[in-house]
Amino acid sequence: MKNYEIERKFLPANDKEILSIIKDLPYKSMVQGYLNLRPVVRVRKEDGEYYLTYKGEGSIAKEEYNLKLNEESFYNLLKKCDGNIIEKERYNVKLSDKLVAEVDIFQGKFEGLILIEVEFESVEEAKVFAAPDWFGRDVSCEKEYHNAYMSTLG
Repeated sequence: MKNYEIERKFLPANDKEILSIIKDLPYKSMVQGYLNLRPVVRVRKEDGEYYLTYKGEGSIAKEEYNLKLNEESFYNLLKKCDGNIIEKERYNVKLSDKLVAEVDIFQGKFEGLILIEVEFESVEEAKVFAAPDWFGRDVSCEKEYHNAYMSTLG
């Protein structure tokens, strides 16, 4: 059985507004590194949970598989990652009964960058999504805003 990630990615319309929206929300601290870029093979730590992820090709819809790792495996694989290690805080903002905006506040090398991702159940749902006013430009198809690409920047 195949798993798919269907998402759109946005910049915020106004950084101060988004920081106001998330200021009292809990967040997850994330650290992730990339073992391969085509296909994407990533290791990620989300608070106390660890994953190895495979992502296929695509911008809005792509094949994705997550496997749980233990802490030791995560850190052993993280040492083998090339490029930048991505650090961020993720806040979840409920948009509707079905949709959540994942607001990523980047730390470290990419401090100051804020991205918003929304995952959907179908490509059709993603295409007709009307973003709230606090969402800015849709960057779903711009590689510069994909974490895997960011890991390669000097």
